[in-house]
Amino acid sequence: MATRDYVKRGKAPRKKNTRRQPPKARARFPLKWALLAVCLVGAFGYGLYLLSNTDTPTPKPATNAQPEPSTQSDKAHLPKKPEEKWSYIEELESKEVEVKAKALPQSTRPYLMQCGAYRSQDQANERKAIIAFQGLESQIKISQGEKGTWYRVVLGPYPRKRQAERDRNMLRRAGVEPCAIWYWE
Repeated sequence: MATRDYVKRGKAPRKKNTRRQPPKARARFPLKWALLAVCLVGAFGYGLYLLSNTDTPTPKPATNAQPEPSTQSDKAHLPKKPEEKWSYIEELESKEVEVKAKALPQSTRPYLMQCGAYRSQDQANERKAIIAFQGLESQIKISQGEKGTWYRVVLGPYPRKRQAERDRNMLRRAGVEPCAIWYWE
């Protein structure tokens, strides 16, 4: 008996539905929602009507306030300005505050900033040129390590770390990253 290959046979083509479906019923007008909307709009309009017909309240004059003499009778009578209960305002005006700023510890060692270490001198020169376009001067230091020769792009020396951080932030905004700050060796 010969074996049959059912995989290559594939699926039978889908037959068209010859039955005719009845037409869908048209959506009816949502009467319930229309009535609700009309009621809400009517209630809102009625509320506005009531608000427009009410009289504005008039403030009642204080009974214990003494009227100030005025030459014009059409001016409103205002009560006297109350006395201040607190005396701290006058006390604080005459005070002086002394602030003693702590002296920052000055490092005796200068700082350097390294913005890359490369295997080839061409890559180091490219990084040095990018830094030069930002207005900073950098140097290429050659160092021999266990893994061969490295060309390090360094900036400095900086007497304070804050100056090195300022330049690092300027380079970061220009897209030159990563830059590390160390003590000068």
